[in-house]
Amino acid sequence: MRSLLTTLLLGAALLPAPAFAQPIDRHALVSRHSPVLTAIDAHAPLMVGNGEIGFTADMTGLQTFPEAYSPLAPLLTMAQWAWHSFPNPGGFTEADGLAMVPVPGRGEQPYPWIRDWSEIEARPALAWLRENPHRFSLARIGLAMTDRAGRPARVEQLTHTRQRLDLWTGTLHSAFRFDGVPVTVETRVHPQQDLILVRIRSPLVAAGRIGVDIVYPGVSRTLNPDPSDWSVDEAHRTEIVAGEPGRIRLRRQLDATSFHSTIAAPGATIAAAGAHAFRIRPAGGDTLVLMIGFERNGAAPAPAVAFEPAAAAAADHWRSYWTSGGAIDFSGSTDARAAELERRVVLSQYLSAVNGSGSLPPQEEGLFSNSWNGKFHLEVHPLHAAHFAAWGRPERLERSLAWYLETLDRARAVAQRHGVEGAWWTKMSGPEGRNSPSTINPFIMWQQPHPIYMAELVWRTRRDRATLERYAELVEATAALLASWPRRDGVRLVLGPPIIPVQENHPPLTTVNPAFETEYFRWGLATAQAWRERLGQPRRADWDAAIAALAPPAQRDGLYLPVESAPDFWRAAASPACSQNAIEPPCLNRDHPSFLMAYGWIAGGRIDSETMRRTLRATEAHWDLRQTWGWDFPIVAMTAARLGEPEGAVDWLFRDLPNNRWGTSGMTPRIHLEAHAADLFAPGTRPAGPDGPGYRRAAETYFPSNGSLLLAVGMMAAGWDGSQGEAPGFPREGWRVRVEGIRPLP
Repeated sequence: MRSLLTTLLLGAALLPAPAFAQPIDRHALVSRHSPVLTAIDAHAPLMVGNGEIGFTADMTGLQTFPEAYSPLAPLLTMAQWAWHSFPNPGGFTEADGLAMVPVPGRGEQPYPWIRDWSEIEARPALAWLRENPHRFSLARIGLAMTDRAGRPARVEQLTHTRQRLDLWTGTLHSAFRFDGVPVTVETRVHPQQDLILVRIRSPLVAAGRIGVDIVYPGVSRTLNPDPSDWSVDEAHRTEIVAGEPGRIRLRRQLDATSFHSTIAAPGATIAAAGAHAFRIRPAGGDTLVLMIGFERNGAAPAPAVAFEPAAAAAADHWRSYWTSGGAIDFSGSTDARAAELERRVVLSQYLSAVNGSGSLPPQEEGLFSNSWNGKFHLEVHPLHAAHFAAWGRPERLERSLAWYLETLDRARAVAQRHGVEGAWWTKMSGPEGRNSPSTINPFIMWQQPHPIYMAELVWRTRRDRATLERYAELVEATAALLASWPRRDGVRLVLGPPIIPVQENHPPLTTVNPAFETEYFRWGLATAQAWRERLGQPRRADWDAAIAALAPPAQRDGLYLPVESAPDFWRAAASPACSQNAIEPPCLNRDHPSFLMAYGWIAGGRIDSETMRRTLRATEAHWDLRQTWGWDFPIVAMTAARLGEPEGAVDWLFRDLPNNRWGTSGMTPRIHLEAHAADLFAPGTRPAGPDGPGYRRAAETYFPSNGSLLLAVGMMAAGWDGSQGEAPGFPREGWRVRVEGIRPLP
């Protein structure tokens, strides 16, 4: 006879596993959030891409009707390598953009500083250095449709429109009727090549009324948000360098920038339709298949591929993406917000893979459109891409992390120019790593510890010696800057002046000790020491001395100050003139509440949790949240989570403000308050209209919102060093959180 214990064990084995132990059905999780459009959303066209190239499509699945979209959504084809510079007849160099700036204790030092924007008119070098290099769009690919009378199609003639982005396979399915005849278009991007894959099915193909136009633009002097110029054909060149039936290879020349493009359409004819335009016409049948590829100058020609294997490779690539790495499933939650948060998380994973996982640090608008001339802003690099490592996809972060290794010598030269050790990382630059002149850029310093933060997340995923050795030099050089740049002030080390903190409305020449930066420098040094110990090396005494001497975050009245040099900050913020309405001086309670990051993004070693809790309450009571950015909400949620306030963390993720509204595509806009008078509208009132009175929409997307959401929600679900219990950042009531493959944050 079996023992009672054996019977109980066998019975237990037959019971279903607990819900949290059941694997997440990843196909169901991803597929239920595939975006579906039944009409044009002028602010949110859908994208396909592979991290190196992005293609933004209209309702036809191509770029047929750009006029139907917001000027801020220009339907571009952008690649990581596609950079251009205007001619430089003045021979301007980086030195022409430098100005001498007083640095206490160190004399004057050269910074790429513009004291006032009016200087640009007097110093043309400043404009050239800011504009160049810049991203540009490679081509526009659209349907060539004609009605029964032979006239070009108009967007209002499309009916029965339906578009679905199949996230699981990375395929954009577009369907509509034109003249009552059905048309379907499939759009994909090859996973390893910069190759757009298109398949069109319709009786109109067989009738010769649907083809495809491919037009190559020049580069406009107006670089943002659309760098394309369609008006000056002679400013650039397009020549056919090879051709055969159904396939041509082109060489494009835009000033000193050149690249190749290949058009392949088996069984179709490809004919010139203008100086820089080509039309693909079907030769028969109701299906037209084409592939449009792009290659940087000097790159080996990509191997020719057949359409079906290429389409299968694209689908396999996305299935692999979704079945590896991290996932969070909120199904079964009773909180009404759970499904929406899950949607935002899934779409952010997709958009980050397309726009933030390439070989260069991403720009704010990724491969969607241009801001700041397409240059990337290193201070928000982790907000785009650090989550890849935490979510078990470190190789996607390492693609752009490699850029720091490639430009390490240049960063060392900048540090040497400032008389300090190590590597000095730029704020706003192109691939060459030169900081662009600005009233603000040269004094931003919170990007300095970033390489250590991102390398640490990679190591925490792999925990192998190869990772330590790969990034050891980068960590060492970065830490040397963190230890040598702070200046001596008696027995302590202080940051600035000059410095502008994350909260950018503090004056650079008088600001001292931003709260977050002081803790982040210290965290970076402590982490760099840990790297040395992991490699079997001794701790550096000068780093330990800097760790001990760095000034702690300043406080007053039991609250952390944004900067030590603004002791009256909270008193002004709480005044009737400023509270929630920071329009006129001395109201500085706007922009990023970055002091909260010292206990949210990192667990600052000297932060008192109760003081931080009071500071969070003051922020909630007095900050002008109309003037916050999309990544602020997840970052503040991280602070609330570490403080043991999961309900507050979720509330912060869902703050209903213009920069935290998530569209069908998963993108958030970038919107600025244009108020110049305190009585524009009463504080706390919900704005009317799409963005509200007094707001100006500056961009249709802002990808740091997506990356920071993944960083925050991943932390809330998987925890952080020292956290306890499952999903410590979510409330116990109303939330069922299943998490796989995500590492706790430091």
